[in-house]
Order: sequence, then C-alpha cells, then structure tokens
Amino acid sequence: MPSNIDISNAELEILNVLWESSPQFSADIVKTVQQTNDWHEKTIKTLLSRLVNKGAIDFHKSGRAYRYFPLVDQKDYQTKVSSTIVDRLFSGRLSGLVSGFAQQRNLSREDVESLKRIIADWEQQQEQSDD
Repeated sequence: MPSNIDISNAELEILNVLWESSPQFSADIVKTVQQTNDWHEKTIKTLLSRLVNKGAIDFHKSGRAYRYFPLVDQKDYQTKVSSTIVDRLFSGRLSGLVSGFAQQRNLSREDVESLKRIIADWEQQQEQSDD
C-alpha cells in the first residue's frame, strides 16, 4: 500500500467487508454494506471504484460481474493509521494515547493485560537484541 494513501471512513466500511471475506462480487458487497448503512447501490460502487483508483483494492472480471479483493493487509493498514494518529495527536508518544483512554476509563481489564503482555514481549526482544 502506498504510504500516502488516504482512506475515508466510508471507504473503510467497504474494506472491512473485504477483509472479512474476499474475493466478493460487487452485488454481495452491496448487500452486506446495506445491512448496516442506508447507502444506495451506486454510492457503494462509487466507493469501490475510488478504492481501486487508490490502489487499496482490485478486481477480476467474471463475465459481467466484478469480484473485488483487498490489496492492503488489514493489520498493515491498522498499524499505519495508528502510527499516524499517535504522531499527529500525541507528538509520537504512545503513552499520551493510552493515558487518555485510562483517564476516560475506556481501558478494560483485558486491555490492560494485553498491554502488559505487549510490553513484556517488547522488553524480552530488547534484551535479546542487546545480547
């Protein structure tokens, strides 16, 4: 995925459908998206076209139908976007983001345990690289 790609919230809805299962025919994508959004079929197809133009998804033509699939990995996209958010809003300091969630009590016990595991794994990797 190009580093300068900008995906709107609406386009992300389409990508989420494709990350869930792909390739998918455009008609199936429309049906899935319309279960949670009051969007017209033409709007969804426009979003598909925009994502193709941005290089985020591609398609194979199957007769008169199109089967779409993502070109960008979900985890890679999430990592890129979260890094951008931390850089833009917290001057690159992840602790500011986590602190904000903690102060608003939006961290569950599961979140805290997961963060502890991530930090422990990171510390272990640092010790191994120092050896």
